[in-house]
Amino acid sequence: MQPLRSNRRNFLINSAVCTLGTLLPLTAPAGIPHSRTPNDEALFTIGPVKGYTPQIGTLVSMLNYNRYTVIQAVQKLNREQIDFLFDPHANTIAALVMHLGATETFYQINTFEGRQEFNAEEKKLWEAPMELGDKGRKEIKGNDIGYYLDLIAAVRSKTLAAFKEKDDAWLMAVDPKWSKPDRPLNTYWKWFHVCEHESNHRGQIAFLKSRLPGSKPSSE
Repeated sequence: MQPLRSNRRNFLINSAVCTLGTLLPLTAPAGIPHSRTPNDEALFTIGPVKGYTPQIGTLVSMLNYNRYTVIQAVQKLNREQIDFLFDPHANTIAALVMHLGATETFYQINTFEGRQEFNAEEKKLWEAPMELGDKGRKEIKGNDIGYYLDLIAAVRSKTLAAFKEKDDAWLMAVDPKWSKPDRPLNTYWKWFHVCEHESNHRGQIAFLKSRLPGSKPSSE
């Protein structure tokens, strides 16, 4: 049985390498400014990152990887494709990318400033992408993908700069407003949620890409 286990392990490793090699080049994509892309020096290493405390750095490494996959998924799409509406209840790719920025902005104001909602100025930009639905379908359209990538890159830059001023004690701190007596909730969970949220919507983006007019069958 040992050879069988060994063959299966090798198959899984080789499959992962092939998939990642196709999905993620080891240099920044052509035509995409470095300000939009995370540092790819340690893209495939989850763990502490220089300039941050150990746990925050580990979080940053996960955020970096997820952001890179999102950029790879959308960077070559044209305006018609990112505004394509699969059905009357769907969100567009443009709206989903913008939604990532809205969500991250909310967790910025919540964890860095202690606020529970957007202010009036923030709502002008982020209310529609945060809500999505009819409001998002109506308002989020007509821009090239670079517009959305630049917006979420600016949001991410603010996050990373703020993280450098924080430590692991801050990250681990429990929020009494969000916690329940039998369910403590800490800042780390909030930012892990930003990470998993981005991964979730990249899956939706992959589905929508596979349904674009003229698209080939999806392998994702």
